[in-house]
Amino acid sequence: MRKYLLLFVACATLAAARPPHKKKVNRISSPRSIKVYTTADSTSYRLSLTAENLTLTDFGQPKETQPCVFVDPGHSFQTMVGIGGALTDASAETFAKLPKQKQDELLQAFYSRDKGIGYSLARTNINSCDFSSDSYTYVAENDLSLQTFSVDHDRKYKIPLIKKAIAAAGGKLTLFVSPWSPPAWMKDNNDMLHGGKLKPSAAEAWANYYVKFIRAYEKEQIPVWGLSVQNEPMAVQRWESCVFTAEDERDFIKQHLGPVLAKNNMSSKKLIAWDHNRDLIYQRASTILSDKDAAKYVWGIGFHWYEPWTGGTMQFENLKRVAESFPGKQLIFTEGCAESFSNELMSAWWLGEKYGRSMINDFNAGTAGWTDWNVFLDQTGGPNHVQNFCFAPVHANTETGEIYYTSSYYYIGHFSKFVRPGAKRIISSSSRSELLTTAFRNTDGSIVVIVMNDSGKKIPYHLWLAGKATEIVSLPHSIASIVM
Repeated sequence: MRKYLLLFVACATLAAARPPHKKKVNRISSPRSIKVYTTADSTSYRLSLTAENLTLTDFGQPKETQPCVFVDPGHSFQTMVGIGGALTDASAETFAKLPKQKQDELLQAFYSRDKGIGYSLARTNINSCDFSSDSYTYVAENDLSLQTFSVDHDRKYKIPLIKKAIAAAGGKLTLFVSPWSPPAWMKDNNDMLHGGKLKPSAAEAWANYYVKFIRAYEKEQIPVWGLSVQNEPMAVQRWESCVFTAEDERDFIKQHLGPVLAKNNMSSKKLIAWDHNRDLIYQRASTILSDKDAAKYVWGIGFHWYEPWTGGTMQFENLKRVAESFPGKQLIFTEGCAESFSNELMSAWWLGEKYGRSMINDFNAGTAGWTDWNVFLDQTGGPNHVQNFCFAPVHANTETGEIYYTSSYYYIGHFSKFVRPGAKRIISSSSRSELLTTAFRNTDGSIVVIVMNDSGKKIPYHLWLAGKATEIVSLPHSIASIVM
């Protein structure tokens, strides 16, 4: 009996010493009923259910002549934070000028998962930005102690809209906040506009400013999930802007903002560095994240899609370099829009395709959250106090109450409606360059495959998973969400 007991103890000890084996991911549960939702140019399809009850059947080895999209749930990557857009002063002022029926339509269109596109992520501005009707701050001039701090300005338009958006989203909306400029008197050019830099003597007060803002909003029952250090820190704009070199931002984080957040029990707030274009993202990320004293405060690197110096290329490879080099940090898209608004282009199909192309490539590069710029704007592409008028997914005519949905609203919706917070990206690979694709597994086990056809031709293809496939037709200039 003692011999068997010793043998049992030895086996138990050996089992305990073994490293825990990686849990095998179930690659497919069969049969799967598949639905296809489509938006396509030159059709009436707008997030329309175009096929259902499709099933995967034995297919085996595809031929090179057969276009395929290959899905492999056995490999998973980043966890999604959410998808959404910015709730700016401009969006809030536009919203306030509409009749209640139209306000309700907009809230449902963006924040209802069943009847809209289910936005789950939001951004808003600290102090004014270009999409404000004027320049403003929350403190009196030269008040370094911030005793006069008040968000009364935001109580007229912005705070009410954010609260309604949270309610429309079911009571939870992940919100991060971003400054475009400190107050003028904190800067060396004494101007909120036209760049300038933060005065060293104001750095600690500016760090405490973020804390004051977050506390004021949370007192209004608006939870703040995270914050970025500075919107577009390398841009000298004719609107609110402030320049931080990579070293400036690194030092401000580790010497002021990070410690101030920690001191005020806000270490759980997700701190986002850079918040500018993909062109310089690696240099910024490496400068900050290679410094352990700065990196410990940083959750991730934010980026925009504007390409003023790159000939219009979106430089997705730069995102991959950051993800490869700093796997413990996150990537988040914090802003993008089509610029130079005109009413004649509101029906342009390329608006949506630009979003689809960016979102697919950004997610495949490791991006965990995606935030459009203004949720909606008025019929002028504003309001904007420096005439920097831009497109939004939806434009509302504040004179007639008419609401116009651009193609970008539907393209974004193919992601935000079906890919939910907590989803993990999985492998989706296309055998044709015209078919762009990405895929996710939601927390409920459902798989969502997004396929965008940016060509002018109809492409039948097989959706292939573990030796089984079903045939789907991709229409010209279309995007589809395949849910199974």
